[in-house]
Amino acid sequence: MGVRQVTGTWFRPLADHMGETYLRYSFTKGTDQEADFLVDLLDLGPASRVLDAGCGPGRHVRALHARGVPTVGMDLAESFCRLVRHGDPGCPAAAADIRSLPAGPSFDAVISLCQGGFGLLGGPGAPLDADVEAVAQLASALKPGGRLVLSAFSSYFQVKYQVGSEGAGEFDVDAGVMHEKTQVKDDAGVDLDADLWTTGFTPRELRFVARLAGLEPEQVWSVDPGDYARRTPDLDHAEFLLVARKPALP
Repeated sequence: MGVRQVTGTWFRPLADHMGETYLRYSFTKGTDQEADFLVDLLDLGPASRVLDAGCGPGRHVRALHARGVPTVGMDLAESFCRLVRHGDPGCPAAAADIRSLPAGPSFDAVISLCQGGFGLLGGPGAPLDADVEAVAQLASALKPGGRLVLSAFSSYFQVKYQVGSEGAGEFDVDAGVMHEKTQVKDDAGVDLDADLWTTGFTPRELRFVARLAGLEPEQVWSVDPGDYARRTPDLDHAEFLLVARKPALP
């Protein structure tokens, strides 16, 4: 089986290599539960307009469309956006970086889930304020009164369950970033050697990030993929889910 190396921005080559194979990973299997939770949480319907920032191959875009919620996908990887546009059903998607969004304040809700951009901004040479800038960009796409929902890895979970375990990567305590070496496959079974840098957060940090980005944090809950719930933050779930609102106009 062939192997090739990643060069350049680390998360875009992974997307280009995996394509729809991304949807074989277990963390993608709870999409329906997550979409139902979002529809209820955000009171979404046919009159809503949603942006999925860092949409990947479009699993949440399609799930929300299936529930009658108009949703636009956006991802750094044009290869993922093509899968969204040409899928079954095809849905709108555009290639863009969450650190520099072209969208104006036109969405009732913005979601960024499963490290869909946010949480992937650490690593060598990354500025310390990259996360705040990204959330500020996501906030800029919201109408006044609109809400942002994003997931982020839990630093508590990373330290408790991953640091020191067999095959685990290295956790940069200063930056809060986990560095792992792994391989991902494409549809033909070709392996891609990859370095992953995923940033962990605490609930307090997420609230700070939201406030610095001009949002009003409403909730932070502990969740797992496919198990979104209004759950008090704890040490034993892999992710936190932040819900924050853009202030309404005076």
